Amino acid sequence: MQNTWGLSRSEIRELSRLGTPERVQRFLDELPYNYDTDPHTCFSPRLVLRHGRAHCMEGALLAAGRPPLIVDLAAVRDDDHVLAVFREGRAWGAVAKSNYSGLRFRDPVYRTLRELVMSYFAHYYNPEGEKTLRSYSRPVNLARFDSLGWMASEEDVWYIPEHLVHIPHIRLLTPAQIRCLTPMDSLLYRAGMVGRSLHAVSSPARRPKVAQRLRRGQLAPSRLEALR
Repeated sequence: MQNTWGLSRSEIRELSRLGTPERVQRFLDELPYNYDTDPHTCFSPRLVLRHGRAHCMEGALLAAGRPPLIVDLAAVRDDDHVLAVFREGRAWGAVAKSNYSGLRFRDPVYRTLRELVMSYFAHYYNPEGEKTLRSYSRPVNLARFDSLGWMASEEDVWYIPEHLVHIPHIRLLTPAQIRCLTPMDSLLYRAGMVGRSLHAVSSPARRPKVAQRLRRGQLAPSRLEALR
């Protein structure tokens, strides 16, 4: 008997039409971005289909294939980003929901997970024009949450981003490399904003005084929401 993960027949039919990573990405790109709301949300795939909107974390949950693998990208002075990763042969690719045009789909051409993650580096920046990506997690198999009914949950599934906050992350850059980073190129900065909402930042802002990233275990709402 086919496992439906608690989803209805109509929900299964809707998801089954998204039979390839490219179709899933197209579906996510057409969904309105789920901006910060009160209360904050972490929709299950069922709730994404019902409400017709998603942010980064929610999009990754809906996009996760079989096996349902996600990877957390961690940043400084910025939001995290979550990818639904997949493999074709020995190569890695990714599907992602983002307000930044450079942080979405990746073809399965990357030999290692680190190589895939580094393809996002030049496109990962904050409104001040800093390149902010610093580390990534190993793939998390969402099947570990099957007993909690994460796919068809009628409630927010905050336990998934909370898990991402606590797991180890792999450092991408040395301190010397970080000190040598140059600011974002203005053309690439603007290119990353293509398709972004009107209430997003459209040009590099003056750098404010901001706190360093919280230590792991301090569950800042802005980090858990991962609204990149």
